Amino acid sequence: MNNTGSGGMGFLGALTVLFVALKLTGYIDWSWWWVTAPIWGGASVALALALLGLTGFGAYKLYGKYRKKRREKRWRERQGY
Repeated sequence: MNNTGSGGMGFLGALTVLFVALKLTGYIDWSWWWVTAPIWGGASVALALALLGLTGFGAYKLYGKYRKKRREKRWRERQGY
C-alpha cells in the first residue's frame, strides 16, 4: 500500500502549539486571538482575497454592461434613431 500523505503536523499547527504553550506558561502575555491566529489567520486571508476577487469580477462585469449600452447608444445616434 502506497501512503503518500504527509502524516505530520504542519508549520502552522506547530506554531499554534508553541504559542499556546508559551501563553499557558506565562512567557507571552498576548490575547488568545493572537495566540490562535495561525489557525484562523490563513482562512481569513483566503476569505479576504476571495471577496476582493469577487468584487473585482463584479465591477468588471458591470463595466462591461455599461460599455455595451454606451456603444449601442452611439450606434443608434449615428444611424439617426
